[in-house]
Amino acid sequence: MVDTKQFVKAAESKMTDAINHLDNQLSHIRAGKANPKILDGIKVPYYGSPVPLANVATVTTPDAKTIIITPWEKPLIKDIEKAIMNSEVGITPENNGEIIRLGIPPLTEERRRALARQSKQEAENAKISVRNARRDAIEQLKKSIKDGVPEDAEKDAEGEVQKIHDKFIKRVDELYAAKEKEIMTV
Repeated sequence: MVDTKQFVKAAESKMTDAINHLDNQLSHIRAGKANPKILDGIKVPYYGSPVPLANVATVTTPDAKTIIITPWEKPLIKDIEKAIMNSEVGITPENNGEIIRLGIPPLTEERRRALARQSKQEAENAKISVRNARRDAIEQLKKSIKDGVPEDAEKDAEGEVQKIHDKFIKRVDELYAAKEKEIMTV
């Protein structure tokens, strides 16, 4: 006999992963405040191979409008500066020979709207993932009837999956609303 709880747990696990991914993606979207995570995608050439910026330098935010990058090895400063210039961060680094300073400019209204749209798209992708997890679980539950699961147990499990789905969709909406508010706040 198949246990319906395993399908519910698998769906919840997939939905949790979708929320975690959304949270991670939203943290990379710049909102006018200094956030070291906007530099996570930058790779710096280090002894012939590209490595993440965080592996060759210390990244700090002394205030809300500045990011400071302190390379662990002085010769890397030019490579780090070049990597930032070539990235999609859109900020010109200032190099004083020892540290690199990134001044976070205030966002224009147009840029804020674009970032809000990008956030909405990420939220939609997360909702799609949550819905797919629900659909997969329900399909598996329907197939489990053939394996001897009573129909009422299957319907109960379906209802449980739907409740979990609703909870996660609400969480996606909350994350998006918080990010949109953060982006649109001047």
